[in-house]
Amino acid sequence: MTQRTALYEQHLAVGGKMVDFAGWEMPINYGSQIEEHHQVRRDAGVFDVSHMVVVDLKGCEAGDYLRKLLANDVSRLKESGKALYSCMLNDEGGVIDDLIVYYINDAYYRVVVNAATRDKDLKWMRAKLGSMAVDLNERSDLAMVAVQGPNARAKALPLLPKAGREAAEALARFFGVECGDWFIARTGYTGEDGFEIMLPESEVSGFWQALLDAGVAPTGLGARDTLRLEAGMNLYGTDMDETTSPLESGLKWTVAMEPAERDFIGRSALEAAAPERKLVGLVLEAKGVLRGHQRIEVEGGGEGEITSGSFSPTLGVSIAFARVPAATGASCTVEIRGKMLPARVVRPPFVRDGKACIELPGN
Repeated sequence: MTQRTALYEQHLAVGGKMVDFAGWEMPINYGSQIEEHHQVRRDAGVFDVSHMVVVDLKGCEAGDYLRKLLANDVSRLKESGKALYSCMLNDEGGVIDDLIVYYINDAYYRVVVNAATRDKDLKWMRAKLGSMAVDLNERSDLAMVAVQGPNARAKALPLLPKAGREAAEALARFFGVECGDWFIARTGYTGEDGFEIMLPESEVSGFWQALLDAGVAPTGLGARDTLRLEAGMNLYGTDMDETTSPLESGLKWTVAMEPAERDFIGRSALEAAAPERKLVGLVLEAKGVLRGHQRIEVEGGGEGEITSGSFSPTLGVSIAFARVPAATGASCTVEIRGKMLPARVVRPPFVRDGKACIELPGN
């Protein structure tokens, strides 16, 4: 049965085009994906991401549990509110999901996982609890919105609960803070500054409308995808899944192999063999649009495949992520409509804080 967030009626009221996303009716856009993309890069936009899953882990062994469960090491988290990005692996080193974990204290962590992977994530996490003294609580009572863009913080701060406004204003990037029933984090998925805010479902409609009244544009999942691609952020299910390891998905930096004695799930598989493939960024150096599953040929032999691709509204060129042989050099060709077109291999991100991070064709 298709589910709806607490903002469903608000989406319809402002012209949201609703589509099915992982069993949720979500807005793909409100009229123009391109305009919404530019609004986030140039000013501020708000996304309804209430379909994502918030899980609280409490108990004296919560830290030990997460050090076993995740490829990144939560013992690195020393300050309350600090966030950590990590993959959760299966025994073969494949990615079950990517997630953010917030450290509140030694006995309290908050984890945010993807909507599309909710059921398998929770089943896996509960199965790995064993007899550990950890209480796992899915917070289905919370909604979640992301306010992103160069003016996002300035526009959102006056609308936050007065008691938490000062703490939110002082937040460093990749930190969050609890303000009563609200949790405000300076994180995001667009390559822009802003907040991700978890709040009671009963309060989200009023907050959403206040943001729109303040000039923050409602932004759909279509723009969210082009923004995250420009920002060099992986999408679960396309750029990684249970058949690919983080080492093949451009996420080696999220795997903490030290200390050597930490026996996290998937570690032995990652240590068993060097990856034969890698994830790279591509810029098309001809006319055309890069799309998922297009075939790639690399110099010296070998093939790859685009995992995510799109025309970049910010850069005005076609960009992509591609999984290619580990020995791939600085260029390759991509099959588009029967023709092999040249593409340059680059290191993502493509855009950060509204500015190009790569050299553009013709410059």
